[in-house]
Amino acid sequence: GLGVDRHGRVGTDPAHSRPPGERDGPAAARVAAAIRVALELAGAADRAATIRLDELATAAVDGWQAPPPPGRPAPGADPATVRAWWAGLAPAQRRWLVGHEPTLVGRLDGVPVAARDQANRLLLGARREELIAERRRLLSRVPPGPVGSLRLRRVEARLAGLDALADRLAGPQAPRAYLLRLDTAGEGRVVVSLGDPDQADRVMTYVPGMTAGLDDAPGELTRVARVLGRCAALDPGEQTAAVLWLDYDAPDFLHEAATAGQARDAGPALHRFQEGLRASHEGPPARQTVLGHSYGSLVVGMAARDHGLAADALVFVGSPGVGVTRAAELGMPPGQVWASSAPDDVIRLTRPPDDLARQVLLTTSPLAAALTLTERGEHELWFGGDPAGASFGGRTFPSGRHGHAGYWDPGNPALDGMARIVLGR
Repeated sequence: GLGVDRHGRVGTDPAHSRPPGERDGPAAARVAAAIRVALELAGAADRAATIRLDELATAAVDGWQAPPPPGRPAPGADPATVRAWWAGLAPAQRRWLVGHEPTLVGRLDGVPVAARDQANRLLLGARREELIAERRRLLSRVPPGPVGSLRLRRVEARLAGLDALADRLAGPQAPRAYLLRLDTAGEGRVVVSLGDPDQADRVMTYVPGMTAGLDDAPGELTRVARVLGRCAALDPGEQTAAVLWLDYDAPDFLHEAATAGQARDAGPALHRFQEGLRASHEGPPARQTVLGHSYGSLVVGMAARDHGLAADALVFVGSPGVGVTRAAELGMPPGQVWASSAPDDVIRLTRPPDDLARQVLLTTSPLAAALTLTERGEHELWFGGDPAGASFGGRTFPSGRHGHAGYWDPGNPALDGMARIVLGR
């Protein structure tokens, strides 16, 4: 029964009658007061937005034209040093580095996740063009035959993996994906976080195993997402981020996976990455968990043994051994080394090779690995003590009969086990 004119004045609307017993004056006063509050809020928001837009407009004109910042972190600088260097830069200098040196910013552990993500996204198009150019060269120069076809298929698989990754980065689905590393050379390397680890209360880093590369990064991200989903279901109040860390050359064949060389080479990079998560995190430290599957568990174990890992818990699933005999050799807090091995996981059949078996394996055929298969008992695996064995000194959680790759299958109790460890429950 009231009318509001274009200036916000409130009065009686002759076209409507008032409810019985209600006077026009008090009703009009209430409506007028509410309108004034709304207009005051809108005005305050306008003023704040205007100030911020002016700052951004100035930065757009002047900031990107700022001179390059002096100095760069030395190669291999520890993440705390990198973080201090970044914090000492002016905002305009940081923007200049992201725009002009994205390759540097994108790979520096210790730089905030948001800046690394922005830098690596700027590289996506160039990396895709590199793969397309490589495919074009193969089509024009490589002679037909099995070798040429294999090379071509590998390039096309990496290209398909990159396209799927780009779709996930651009997609609207939650949580937001952050691109922390991208390299298309060789089998490809990629580090992607679902959720922002700089803001999260819990952070999981997942290291995949044999054959992992850019081509199957989307599939590995599915595993990461399933752990994250279970964390959200078990404790909706926690802010959790989960990282796919594929910044090493994973073995492609059994004869490569039979040696620890590639796991040893990966140790320094995994150590720096975990230190970088600590350095760039905002607020109280997050609980950090590092999870390795199959050969990836050896990567995690050797990194912890040789370099130390900034982690509150280690988790091994489907492990062929982690480079040590006892959990105490990993430098972790008591009770924070966990493992699971499915009853039907073929990895349980391996024993350490003797010198003759190792020589046969490395000089003839990968199929020679079958010489070392035996019935499982309480024994050492290929790369040391069984982390799921009673004598290892760690803690275990159950898995259903889902084979070597099924620890993330819906309905497998191992999925809940991993999530509970990430949450610290």
